Amino acid sequence: MLDLWLLYGIIALALVFDFVNGFHDAANSIATVVSTRVLSPLTAVMWAAFFNFVAFLFFGLEVAATIGKGVVDPGGVTTYVICAGLIGAIAWDLITWYAGIPTSSSHALVGGFAGAAAAHAGFQVLMVPGLVKIGVFILLAPLLGLAIGFLLMLATLWVFRGAHPSWVSRLFKNLQLVSAAAYSLGHGGNDAQKTMGIILAVLIAAGKLDQTAAVPFWVVISCHTAMGLGTLAGGWRIVKTMGQKICKLQPVHGFSAETSGAICLYLATGFGIPVSTTHTITGSIAGVGATRGMNAVKWAVAGRILWAWILTIPASAAIAAGSLLIFQKLGWT
Repeated sequence: MLDLWLLYGIIALALVFDFVNGFHDAANSIATVVSTRVLSPLTAVMWAAFFNFVAFLFFGLEVAATIGKGVVDPGGVTTYVICAGLIGAIAWDLITWYAGIPTSSSHALVGGFAGAAAAHAGFQVLMVPGLVKIGVFILLAPLLGLAIGFLLMLATLWVFRGAHPSWVSRLFKNLQLVSAAAYSLGHGGNDAQKTMGIILAVLIAAGKLDQTAAVPFWVVISCHTAMGLGTLAGGWRIVKTMGQKICKLQPVHGFSAETSGAICLYLATGFGIPVSTTHTITGSIAGVGATRGMNAVKWAVAGRILWAWILTIPASAAIAAGSLLIFQKLGWT
């Protein structure tokens, strides 16, 4: 009975992480649409939360499989390893949320999971191909977002070069509703699957599923619900950083940044890559801003964000490994 309650507790903790993920990453979905004053903050989070939730209707579960089976050898995973990994990820998310720094919940989860597993069974349980794929996209996602955002903004400026500014502003205020929805759909489609992968891993570790099992539907619905509720709670400290501190945005810029971010997320989700929505939208915003000249982007702020990205995996891994050592000292493992 104790083992069963432990299983329930870790699944609940995973859903807490999913809630915190939505809470922490709400800024990614709504910062541009709020900073351009297309939607009020409350309406924006409701808009984003709805599309976070319905994303399961549009995407497969390749990302969940990568997290659940492609980061750590399932044979080296225990319920306590997953518990410690979640503690590492949640702690780092809350630390960076309090500091107003938009870091990656995805990479905090990967770092926490890998750090706890390595502390438990050694580095040989880490699956190098999966970690390399994730690591490559730490660099590629913001660069891809920057390039697409820059090109999309240039194309938009060229297409509407002769149009009256007030007409363009009204048009893109409406279009930004579509782009914000598209981005939130991609956010829910990629990020909720990361928690699904963790719950899949704990169900396999507890012997409730075999190693070839797919993600149960109740897990899919639970994760999308938790993420949607987290997004409703909002992450206002990070909204200001994302929406105004990197560069000033108008509706046309917000549309281009969100569309660029959505394109990157759809590509990554289709290939089963757990990419960072934070990295993607930050790169997209910087790319859009760069069309107004390099001085339009506050690169010092971007540099501060970059350092937080670099620290995310080792910091969450260290917290997770420390948590597992505490469990061992207490004789729980």
